[in-house]
Amino acid sequence: MDPLKKVPVPEDVVHYRLFLVHPDPETSEQTLLQLLEDLLAEVAPLLVQYIWQQQPFNLSYRAEKGGVPAHLGGSTEFGDNVEDEWFIVYLLKHLTRTFSQLAASIHDNDGQFLLIEAAEHLPKWLDPDSSENRVFLYGGELHIIPNRVRSGEVGWPRDSVPSVQDALGMLHKHADRCLAEQGIRSAIDHRLEGYPDKIQTSLHHAHCYVPGGIAAVLSRRPDLIAPAVSAFYLRDPIDLQACRTFRSFPPDTRVLTSVTFTRCLYAQLTQQSFVPDRRSGYTLPPRSHPHYKAHELGMKLAHGFEILCSRSGRAEGSQETPVSADPRWRGFLDSLQRNGYFKGELEGSVCYKKLMTSAENFFKQSVTSTCRYYNYNMNLSGSVYPSLSSCSVYQISPSRSFPSSSSIRGPGEEVLQVMESTPYSLEELKKQEEHLPAEDSDDWLNMTPLELEKLLQERGGLGLPREPGKGVREGEEQEEEAGYSLVAVTQGMKSFINAMSSHEGAELPRSCLSEPFSFDPDAVTNAMDRLLGGQHEELDSDDFEDEDEDEDDGDEEDLGPREEKGAEALDNLKRYMDEMDQELQTTNVGKSFIHNGKGGDKADAAKTPETAEEELQPLDVDLNLVTNLLESLASQAGLAGPASNLLQSLGIHLPPNADQS
Repeated sequence: MDPLKKVPVPEDVVHYRLFLVHPDPETSEQTLLQLLEDLLAEVAPLLVQYIWQQQPFNLSYRAEKGGVPAHLGGSTEFGDNVEDEWFIVYLLKHLTRTFSQLAASIHDNDGQFLLIEAAEHLPKWLDPDSSENRVFLYGGELHIIPNRVRSGEVGWPRDSVPSVQDALGMLHKHADRCLAEQGIRSAIDHRLEGYPDKIQTSLHHAHCYVPGGIAAVLSRRPDLIAPAVSAFYLRDPIDLQACRTFRSFPPDTRVLTSVTFTRCLYAQLTQQSFVPDRRSGYTLPPRSHPHYKAHELGMKLAHGFEILCSRSGRAEGSQETPVSADPRWRGFLDSLQRNGYFKGELEGSVCYKKLMTSAENFFKQSVTSTCRYYNYNMNLSGSVYPSLSSCSVYQISPSRSFPSSSSIRGPGEEVLQVMESTPYSLEELKKQEEHLPAEDSDDWLNMTPLELEKLLQERGGLGLPREPGKGVREGEEQEEEAGYSLVAVTQGMKSFINAMSSHEGAELPRSCLSEPFSFDPDAVTNAMDRLLGGQHEELDSDDFEDEDEDEDDGDEEDLGPREEKGAEALDNLKRYMDEMDQELQTTNVGKSFIHNGKGGDKADAAKTPETAEEELQPLDVDLNLVTNLLESLASQAGLAGPASNLLQSLGIHLPPNADQS
């Protein structure tokens, strides 16, 4: 597709679609609507415990439009927490594995980020221009419509874009031929390693001194911690005006409670320095106080919740609409019961009520999240978003009626309504302070340079560097560093130079050190022949202009065999390079290189320019390469730079510079 015709995708937003692989045009809408309830019920046990950074996972029916068949689609703004995006990938893999009639596609503003994750294993023909409508999750695995080179092969030509319907038909008929290679699938599986247990490990529990109202709200709606942290994190001076009086959450009602964050939210909250306004009534104890961190976190949370409520503009006396008023709730509840969500608990028991509350909260987020956040963001920033009437969440079926826009609430209104509908007692909350669970350690916020290096190496797909001295006997570490293979540096650079390159960049050799360096004279001759085309006038040199014209006249009569043309091209290039060497001898450029001669500086000084021209010494290419690389590394002073980045990309690790002079 022409890049100018592509629809721009907002940043930090992931879009996903679920298609019927073999749809029936007459019953596809009814089938998708029935699947919608089953899909939400299938992922409900995973989503009720998940805290989203910005918007939750949501699905809605999308009618056929623009050549795209009817499907279930959604979009989620993940903000600063990219784990939300990959969690959605895990959900789609789970859904396509459970519901074999479905295939899913997913992309963000970077395009096919699944292919970016597996870039080291992709075939050469697959690039951003040739991947459109080719990448799907089907049967829980990644599938790619292959490139068809000859007629009769399974696939689609690289220079054309298949329609979604054609791609799904090919996926249905030739699923085994469309299955991505093992290396590509392993890269995706490695990125998703740990799910669904990773949902719990990505949470952080911390003690906070917060007003009683916030403690009551978070006990019922833990997911509201995300918009509160975001409100504090993205505050402006106008927002802080509401924090001078704290009408909703006065500081004299503070209690100690345990708050559940995601690691991203906790890092955003704790890493920002903030001093409260003196008029707010929020004061902090000395830093040496054992509960200083709890007071500081609670103070920041209180500001975030107060900012949310000040933005709400909620009318007095408005009440929360129960989920039972939504006609979709009954079908969703039936799907939960069929999937065993309530775990056999008796209706009315404490555990049953807790599960029911979580299901109601999940239903509210999944059904109304897209329109709610569009409306909320439009009110805050004035950005252009789809209108409520065009939001497909509210257009699942023309025969059904749904809540009007007046029932769509921002997070601030939800906070106020939950607080009003959740009575609490400060005395009871203070009694619970003695029985709070232990908070989690936040040592994961700190990372040593070696841990960072290991993480970067792992993400880069290269071997992990060994810790200095680890696995080496005492007395051998210095010898190992002194004898570090500089030959590997030169061979790695030669492999890089010999690798494929084009206007799109140079390819790093996948195993630059696995094979010894070899030199093929015939390959060089053929390459020079292709480069020069056997025509001497292509050498861009004024010095040989007349000579080339004379030689061209002879070539027109008899070009000779291909080998003779290649040899002549090399001879011309050699003469051209010799002329350059003779010219550079009169400058200081030649003195900056190391030659193979053994005369030393005194012998070089005794030579006259005429003698130097007659006795041209060949350069020691390897020694000059290593010398310049080491000088470049030393000038970086341990920081990132071109030399270190290139060597790291080639899998070459040099020891730290011990000579500080």
